[in-house]
Amino acid sequence: MARTVFALGFLLVVLLRGTALQSESKKSTPRIIEERFGQLADGREVLIYTVENSRRIRMRVMNYGAIIVSLETLDRRGQSADIVLGFDNLQGYQGNKPYFGAVIGRYANRIAHGEFTLDGIKYKLAQNNGTNSLHGGTQGFDKVLWHSEPFEDPHARGITFTYTSKDGEEEYPGSLKTRVTYTLNDEDELIIEYEATTDKATPVNLTQHAYFNLTGEGSKDVLQHVVKINADRFTPVDRDLIPTGELRSLERTPLDFTKPVAIGEHIDEKYEQLQFAGGYDHNFVLIKNGTEPSFAARVTEPTSGRVVEVYTDQPGMQLYSGNFLDGTIIGKHGHAYGRRSAFCLETQHFADSPNHPNFPSTILRPGGTFHSKTIYKFSADADSKHD
Repeated sequence: MARTVFALGFLLVVLLRGTALQSESKKSTPRIIEERFGQLADGREVLIYTVENSRRIRMRVMNYGAIIVSLETLDRRGQSADIVLGFDNLQGYQGNKPYFGAVIGRYANRIAHGEFTLDGIKYKLAQNNGTNSLHGGTQGFDKVLWHSEPFEDPHARGITFTYTSKDGEEEYPGSLKTRVTYTLNDEDELIIEYEATTDKATPVNLTQHAYFNLTGEGSKDVLQHVVKINADRFTPVDRDLIPTGELRSLERTPLDFTKPVAIGEHIDEKYEQLQFAGGYDHNFVLIKNGTEPSFAARVTEPTSGRVVEVYTDQPGMQLYSGNFLDGTIIGKHGHAYGRRSAFCLETQHFADSPNHPNFPSTILRPGGTFHSKTIYKFSADADSKHD
């Protein structure tokens, strides 16, 4: 009898322990949380998703603009911080704001005088950046509500966003069906894949416009961040930041990041290109190795040790040093975003490509598929060495 009671007791302990472990396992299993983030003026609901991997990297992204609202990564001590600029609520992202964390389209970057000619037809776009068109016009992809579908795999999870830009939207030709997928995996990689098809020839240039600060958003400027870019040329611009058409060598210029250099090291030099942009706001012609994503850039923040590496299949990448932030924008947690308080690494085709036949073509035609893939890989250096 005593043996029976002991056996039953032991079995009960094992079952209870197993239930506790199962419960603990469920608590630690990464998952996606969907919540309401607000409502647009027309009554449509905006959703926000929290996506976390098994290594405590956490991203929040909403279906308005497919915007990355926050992105938390670890420093060398294992401390977490949000490393992208943004706002605490939906209202902050509406209006004339600087594209924090958004998908940019139908055409990222600038188109000179808001016009291009395609197959003998001249198209006039909105001039929302002086006389130029910028980032898709007055209502680009950053200001539309995307359809969103979360997904989970054993070692990755994310959101797929879809949006159809109608023929004539922002004066672009063709109905463009666009799909953007964010995947956060257990290798601490944020993989962004873009796909698009059209029923008429149209220019397409899509990118992600996250503003990074690896010390944490709102903490200080990014001038001590150390940058390496896998490029040997760039596309110089005129005073309106429109490419001249030249592909200029980076050698012996303050834009040379072929070896690791702090953003602030040369940013204020009296070099015409830096003076035009008030700092870095330039497209780098990446050195490519085949058609698959290859190394484009590495940025390290010495104090925290946080690192972001960029891999892409795109021909160019825009380095922007937050020159037009001026402290008037109040972001998350009441932080005022001052000049050069963030940097952007926008993988892309070149600005104004429809008006430069010598640039890689951005024209998508019926029957073809635009496809692009960019990977942001996050880590932390143990000792702030840069290589």
